[in-house]
Amino acid sequence: MKCAPPRRKVRPAWRAAATLAATTLLLSAAQAAPGAHGPGGEHLDAPGAAPTANSLARLPDGSVNVPKNAQRRMAIRTVLAAESEAAATIELPGRVLIDPNAGGRVQAVYGGRIEAGAKGLPAVGQAVKRGQVLASVRHQPDPYAVANQQAQLAELRSQRTLAEQRVQRLESLEGTVPRKEIEAARADASSLQQREVSIGRSLDAREVLVAPISGVIARADVLAGQVVEARDVLFEVVDPQRMLIEATTADPGLPTRIASARLQGTPQARLELLGAARVLRDGVLPLNFRLRNDGTPLPLAIGQPVTLIVALNERTKGIVLPAQAVVRNPANEPVVWIKSGAERFIPQPVQFRALDAHTVVVTQGLGADNRVVVQGAPLIAQIR
Repeated sequence: MKCAPPRRKVRPAWRAAATLAATTLLLSAAQAAPGAHGPGGEHLDAPGAAPTANSLARLPDGSVNVPKNAQRRMAIRTVLAAESEAAATIELPGRVLIDPNAGGRVQAVYGGRIEAGAKGLPAVGQAVKRGQVLASVRHQPDPYAVANQQAQLAELRSQRTLAEQRVQRLESLEGTVPRKEIEAARADASSLQQREVSIGRSLDAREVLVAPISGVIARADVLAGQVVEARDVLFEVVDPQRMLIEATTADPGLPTRIASARLQGTPQARLELLGAARVLRDGVLPLNFRLRNDGTPLPLAIGQPVTLIVALNERTKGIVLPAQAVVRNPANEPVVWIKSGAERFIPQPVQFRALDAHTVVVTQGLGADNRVVVQGAPLIAQIR
């Protein structure tokens, strides 16, 4: 008698689906390292947002999946956020100005036609020495004035000739003519000669334009043969190592709270507060800073708008990070990237202040146990 083979148990479809879901849940939990929390205590390694593919991808919740090999190629570095104290800072708008002791303008006192000097007309960026001839302006008088001067010059020449002849006659009669008459005739002839020379020079008057200081030509608005008016600014000479920065603020008490200042984007530049105005200009108070550096040329130009990072005497609590750690999300909000797992990064909106050209302090949005991306954050933000 043959025995019937044992029956194989058939699992229901719903049980197989539940097993698969549990397995997937365990695998996703293994990928996201536990222990990462947001500033409000929320879990950043929620299993529902775990990556589903081993490739660069932005997940539906806004987080980013970055495999280990891609992290090495992108040179991503993270640090554990730690709260500390830093000097409170503010940002002020400003612009670059000419230092009145290290710059100057060259203007024409009288109108006329531009003529080049022995070395030609200087170009923008050319170095010049104090007293160097830059150009000359030949005075162009009115034709009627020229005619009157020429007639006056001819009359003076005739009078000078007669005066010289009279001097010669009196000198030939020396001894019989009083000496005072001879000296008076000589003085009269000399006066007429000087007047003749003076008027003759005025017909061909030239004004020589020289550099007021040693520096670099920052502005040159002249061409050979150009006709200029009186008081036109023809050249500007500046010393690129000595410039002023003028900032503006609406707080009249700010100057007494300033500890130091830096230029955003120009870390090698050092600023020294000279003082603040006592009169508001267009509703704001001007602040003047002297620009100092280590001798290297600065990438600044006269009139250029700049942003000053001013450190105050006050202290603020926060998390100090490199400036490159803060990036912008599609809504133009400042965010930092938090590493919540081995390959998962989450954008976290923050509020921050700039400390200097290289560092910022995050005042809100981060917790003390967050691992923040400090290198490679812009590359992560570009992943779509």
